[in-house]
Amino acid sequence: MSIRFNSILEAHGLEPKDVRLVRHKDQRSSPGRSPYELWRDEPDAFHAYQSSQRISNRKKFSAPYWAVFLADAFDDTMFVGLFAASYRGLLEQDRPKPHVAGEVDLAGSCDIYNLELDDRLQDMIGRLIIDWGSGERAWVQYADRQNKNVLELRSMQSEPPFPGFINFIEPLSRLGKLPRGWIETLRSARGVYVLTCPRTKEQYVGSADGEGGFWGRWMEYFKTGHGGNIALKSRDPSDYQVAILEVAGTAADHKDILSMEGRWQRKLQSREMGLNRNLAKS
Repeated sequence: MSIRFNSILEAHGLEPKDVRLVRHKDQRSSPGRSPYELWRDEPDAFHAYQSSQRISNRKKFSAPYWAVFLADAFDDTMFVGLFAASYRGLLEQDRPKPHVAGEVDLAGSCDIYNLELDDRLQDMIGRLIIDWGSGERAWVQYADRQNKNVLELRSMQSEPPFPGFINFIEPLSRLGKLPRGWIETLRSARGVYVLTCPRTKEQYVGSADGEGGFWGRWMEYFKTGHGGNIALKSRDPSDYQVAILEVAGTAADHKDILSMEGRWQRKLQSREMGLNRNLAKS
């Protein structure tokens, strides 16, 4: 017999009619930080992000409690907190958006809420996974009208294991959403990678040999769209898929890694039929 989220609310003395279900998910592929990244890395910024809502959504948030969920790195709908909510008023002065550098919420453009984390469901944060259902666009829902099915209550807040360098394949747009342990693993490794354009299927073979390893190099592509590469600068930005071809040993120097890169360029013919323009330039 499945467990329903409203049963958990009621067991903790909460009436479902007093609770809004809020699911934060960011579909943007442009530079910025997803709600999951904010929650994972900067709790204060996440708190600021969710306390500000568009004026048009005011009626949806008119409830004393918000049960907040996130679409995490693998699109699981994960519970991140029950918040006591109260309306404070309009944003009084311009404020930088916590998730997009350089963008600003203008004074008077959105509602601000006071949010206080309620400790009644605190032991389920990061552990409780629900089935949000097919209505993903309805990211604010009434708990008493949507009794969500609980899929999993993890024994501890954890992240899935890193799949291994050879099995790692992700689009650039998802890199920032990866589990923290994966990011640190990619930071620590150097070697040869391949970018594949989803539109044209062309490949670019490059090497990661600087500070930050694979992760640092790939984030340059994410931020600029081209990473400084000649061929990529001359074409429209794309959400390239990244994969690792070969990991360099700890004793490998810059010359060794360039040699590895050139070998893979020859194997895949990425200069003749792909996006490489120079002999061995990452």
